[in-house]
Amino acid sequence: MSSIWNRRGFLKTSALTAMTSVLGANIVFARKLPKGVIPVGLSKENLEDILPGKHPDLIILNNKPWNVQVPPHLLDDVTTPGDKMFIRNNGIPPEEVNLENWTLEIDGESVINKKSYSLKELKSKFKQYSYHLTLECGGNGRAGYNPPASGNQWTEGAVSCGKWTGVRLKDVLEDAGIKADAVYIGYHAADSHLSGDENKEPISRGVPMAKALEDESLIAWALNDSDIPPMNGYPLRLVIGGWPASTSGKWLERISIRDKEHDGAKMTGTSYRVPKYPVASGQKVPEEDFKIIESMPVKSLITQPKTGAMLAKGKTLKIRGHAWAGDLEVENVVYSIDFGATWQNCELKAPVNRLAWQQWQAEVSFPQEGYYEVWAKATDSNGTAQPMVIPGWNPKGYLNNSCHRVAVKITDS
Repeated sequence: MSSIWNRRGFLKTSALTAMTSVLGANIVFARKLPKGVIPVGLSKENLEDILPGKHPDLIILNNKPWNVQVPPHLLDDVTTPGDKMFIRNNGIPPEEVNLENWTLEIDGESVINKKSYSLKELKSKFKQYSYHLTLECGGNGRAGYNPPASGNQWTEGAVSCGKWTGVRLKDVLEDAGIKADAVYIGYHAADSHLSGDENKEPISRGVPMAKALEDESLIAWALNDSDIPPMNGYPLRLVIGGWPASTSGKWLERISIRDKEHDGAKMTGTSYRVPKYPVASGQKVPEEDFKIIESMPVKSLITQPKTGAMLAKGKTLKIRGHAWAGDLEVENVVYSIDFGATWQNCELKAPVNRLAWQQWQAEVSFPQEGYYEVWAKATDSNGTAQPMVIPGWNPKGYLNNSCHRVAVKITDS
């Protein structure tokens, strides 16, 4: 079920039945509920009833459109399962998916031959590849900024690293033919605008040709050897590892090869852009002084233990997590229990493949009973380290890569 609303904007019978069961009462004016809005009485515990296939402990930030994050401890898997994949949508997903009729078109000013491929043709005509690829929302960590930035208040849970399978984007683009003046690609998808206006796209972003032609840039139809979850782009999506996840268009129907920087929805203005220079908190920045976010900054996440862990004095605590660095690799990860006064090395594993996150672990001892915080800090292969605290403010609340920390209490018994 890719949507809980039918074409007329009413709740589907199956969804209405599930919601009524969870609420314990009939939804009297259900037919008047605006499309894309769920009853406020439904909490995060009801997520599995509303979004089938998703873990019930995921946290809903918004339901119009759906934006759902993952608590850090649920991201402990080396390969993120589909039920723990965050949701960051801009529009309403397609209600019905007909695999027999689904096509991908290649067009644009800089394509030599416009092409159209069925899903069957994509799978049979081109060599298939699988890569573990890190996807992180550009606004992950937005909740940490002060003054607050508008938008979904993500904390740490808008990141994943699944095993994606499909064909290389470059193979499909080259099959259609790329003119010498090609600069960018832009995607177009089957999701609909929240306003209901069929002439508006909710999002249509893209990447420069150099990124599009990397081996790891995929047109994917599978996640972890299964169908992509409906809310994450079934049946076809782009997967552009290391850059903001908004460049990885879901419900993919068309890719345009452009002779200029793509100017689709959420590519212009200040969307997914940051100031070109440091700004003071709350400072207004002229639109022309923003630049497009490309490679994501170095970052790490503590997935075990959960914050609030308790441990008896004299025991050691095993900590672990992931680290990633956009287009780069992570060179080292360190941890601190004294608020950054000193740092100790963690054991760091190499990535499964380029653009995959890396696992780290350590065993921590505490000198005495009391309250502690465990901080993690990663450094990328260019020598750039995470800032300990919130990095420079920006108006849209993007790219917060400050150190993740968890609380630990050591007791005398």
